[in-house]
Amino acid sequence: MTRLLILGGSWFLGRAVAEAAVARQWDVTIFRRGRVESGADPADVRTIRGDYGDPRDFARLADNGPFDLVVDNLAFTPRETLAVTAALEPVAARYVVISSVSAYQGWPTEPLTEESATLDCAPDAGPEPGYDGDPGPSTYGFGKAGCERAVLQNFGASRSVVLRPGVILGPGEYVGRTAWWLSRMKRGGEVVAPDSPGQPIQPVDVRDVAAFSLDAPAGVFNVTAPGTDTMADFIAACAKYAPAPDGTTVHWVSPEVLIAHKVRQWTELPLWRTYAGAWAVDASAARAAGLVTRPIADTVRDTADWLASGGELIASDRAAELGLSPEKESAILVDHNSRSHFG
Repeated sequence: MTRLLILGGSWFLGRAVAEAAVARQWDVTIFRRGRVESGADPADVRTIRGDYGDPRDFARLADNGPFDLVVDNLAFTPRETLAVTAALEPVAARYVVISSVSAYQGWPTEPLTEESATLDCAPDAGPEPGYDGDPGPSTYGFGKAGCERAVLQNFGASRSVVLRPGVILGPGEYVGRTAWWLSRMKRGGEVVAPDSPGQPIQPVDVRDVAAFSLDAPAGVFNVTAPGTDTMADFIAACAKYAPAPDGTTVHWVSPEVLIAHKVRQWTELPLWRTYAGAWAVDASAARAAGLVTRPIADTVRDTADWLASGGELIASDRAAELGLSPEKESAILVDHNSRSHFG
């Protein structure tokens, strides 16, 4: 039986990895702090509670080995990842680190492949390395790049799997991007959406990332949808599964109008970003290695079902930042309609 250790296995991606592995009848151990706000333990797993950063807890993890696979969802501070990989290297066959497209120097302004340059961060860097740009580098991205180097230093290229997802959506989503759009469509009326509807987007379903994390071979992989779905597909799915009341009208508002009203990209209109690289991440290598992604409509439907069954947004502070206020949306619509009338 395959023995799996998940670092951070109680919510969203970590939980999806645990549930996918349990469904395969693997022997699953999760390591977590056990905070109430991050959810209950998944069913049918062994739980070890501790602190990602405490060498004594790393030693306890190693004592519970050996493991065929480790999936690390907690890699944010390089020196902590360096320490945990050093402790687990003797007892783990392969190590998967969940990184991010934010690790690239060119994110989100340039199209990206796995050959694109990553941010320069040492594998022993402390919390919040580097700096924040707008757009561009972030301390989060620097940290992810450093964590990648930490894993490769201790496990080597032949035993390391580096996954760089873009936007992850689906049941359990803790930020609330899909939840906000579902809520907005359910309210109905005249809805502001970012032009153009034909813009390809690449959110990937959390369950698809989870499945790939269990199967991916050694290597570095971008993990995104192929871009066959569009913003219009996403909005239409939200309207369908909200469901939106009769008479709901979507207005596709130009970037010029949105920028004139100082609409914050990524937050006030979730998933809206004008930068050239935001939805131009090549994940063909992952698909060749077995990544399968579902249509965005399926992700929206299942997220709506999860919310309806009592699902909660764990990162409520971040969810509070999302979305246009009704007053701001009304002002944008007045401007949009005026320009459309005279344009």
